[in-house]
Amino acid sequence: MNKENVNNQLKEIVSLLPSNPGVYRFINDKGVVIYVGKAKNLKKRVASYFVTSKDHSLKVAAMVAKICQIEHTVVDTEADAFLLENNMIKSLQPKYNILLKDDKTYPWIVVKNEPFPRIISTRNLVKDGSRYYGPYASISAQKSILELVKRLYYVRSCNFRMTEEGIKRNKFSLCLEYHIGNCKAPCEAKQSHEEYLENITLAKKILAGNLSEAKDYLHSMMLQMSDELRFEDAQRYKERFEMMSVYQSKSVIVSPMVTDTDVFSLIVDIKSAFCSYLHIAKGAIIYSYSIEMKLEVEETKEDILAFAINRIAQIVGKGLSSQIIVPFLPDEKLFENKVFIVPQRGDKLKLLELSQSNCRIYRLAKLKNIENTSPQKHAERIMSQMQKDLGLDSAPVHIECFDNSNIQGSYPVAACVVFRDGKPFKKDYRHFNIKTVEGIDDFASMREVVFRRYTSMIESGDSLPQLIVVDGGKGQLSMAYGVLKDLGLEHKIQIVGLAKRMEEIYFPNDPDPLCLDKSGDTLRVMMHIRDEAHRFGITFHRNKRSKGAISSSLDKIPSLGAISVKNLLRKFKTISAIKTASVEELASVVGNKRAEAIKEYFDKNK
Repeated sequence: MNKENVNNQLKEIVSLLPSNPGVYRFINDKGVVIYVGKAKNLKKRVASYFVTSKDHSLKVAAMVAKICQIEHTVVDTEADAFLLENNMIKSLQPKYNILLKDDKTYPWIVVKNEPFPRIISTRNLVKDGSRYYGPYASISAQKSILELVKRLYYVRSCNFRMTEEGIKRNKFSLCLEYHIGNCKAPCEAKQSHEEYLENITLAKKILAGNLSEAKDYLHSMMLQMSDELRFEDAQRYKERFEMMSVYQSKSVIVSPMVTDTDVFSLIVDIKSAFCSYLHIAKGAIIYSYSIEMKLEVEETKEDILAFAINRIAQIVGKGLSSQIIVPFLPDEKLFENKVFIVPQRGDKLKLLELSQSNCRIYRLAKLKNIENTSPQKHAERIMSQMQKDLGLDSAPVHIECFDNSNIQGSYPVAACVVFRDGKPFKKDYRHFNIKTVEGIDDFASMREVVFRRYTSMIESGDSLPQLIVVDGGKGQLSMAYGVLKDLGLEHKIQIVGLAKRMEEIYFPNDPDPLCLDKSGDTLRVMMHIRDEAHRFGITFHRNKRSKGAISSSLDKIPSLGAISVKNLLRKFKTISAIKTASVEELASVVGNKRAEAIKEYFDKNK
């Protein structure tokens, strides 16, 4: 592939990147990762490399010239992006990164497994029964939380191997920390073992992310210091309170709770399937990859997942881990000595959710690319998906939706909007003035407009829609379906009702609604056409109401007829302009006698 084609491909990739936090990887023509970077906004950060700028160093320019492919992994926060970048740089050793030669690991906070537990900083995870919290994206964040915990709960900082027997034998003595108020001296039994352990339990809650108790305490102390005019102390409590408000205790990017593991997630469409993969080694995510697979025959999702797992293992060139996290179980007979886990809670579930998030974003990018390069193919895919989801006999290329609008029965109107290939076709939009219904009766109004719409289409020989969407639940649907039966169209047109509250889809003569995936194309198109019908109907109703209000004001003047009202509105446009016009200006339109009547009327009704 020549350089121009590569640049065009890279521009397309950049345009489809999400605006989420994440990590990006630049890959050369040999498939080797040459750079790993983190970003708060992936699209903006990666795009900055491809903007001509004198700010780029020679090293950056040389690196950009070698990029042939871009991969990315989406995470929840900027801190997670920092941790994942750290992992991948250590694992992949890209040429253009500042290599982490000291091989430092992340800072953690550990609650030691001791009779009187200490809470200390560490970079080494030791399986001795101690409890680890973190990792932290920066040592400053870790130190702030550690200081906060110690100040709140008076945790000892000495290195004594403290036991109750040693305390009884007076082996330990008071230190400076006790005298300056940072410790309650459990070493000389000035604090009981039970009270100390209770404080450790409360400290663990903060480290685990349960911050409500500590935040309440800090907030109350901040107010108390302020009331006592101790503003410096109040500021310190405020800073701790704000720090806790943004504190994130856990990250699955690095987690001692999950050892060497593979994570797979899957999304299956009509003709394609998408699979995302994460590899966790020594408790850290060090690799991610996503693929798209074309589906040729009808296969179960279990078979597709099994195929995707083996396919990704071949592509990345490494064997599968003995433990594999999946959204559902594939055929386990195809995998020897592998344990498949469908997690329900905890870090493993969070890892699966992260993989699923990346899978959804990868799918959206692929579909967006199809939409940009082949709109017709994109439309056909959506129509096929809608046909399958709604159980239609044919693809709903032509969809129509109805919506009623009125306020306390005044100016009742209805709107019909038309979608073709999943997009608005405004040329065929129609407004209806309700003619046969008195007062507020949405059911009767729906019956009138549906009858008028399809009677007219039958008489003129226009092609009928494959799908009608009624804005409302069972009542409106039943009324519209009754009209189709009267016209003999019930077997020619599928009709459904879309209820607003839960976006449920109702079918005629079926009491149970269909609930579709909120992020799926089918519901997205149906909500779009429903919202468009509402917008179109409301606009028409507002305009009619506005004109009605103006006309009704002028109609109350006995000497004015319809032609005079029309001429006045044509000249002055608004009722306000008519009110402020002089008698001479009004007379030039309707004559002196009517002009004086208009001024007299508005003067009386100020």
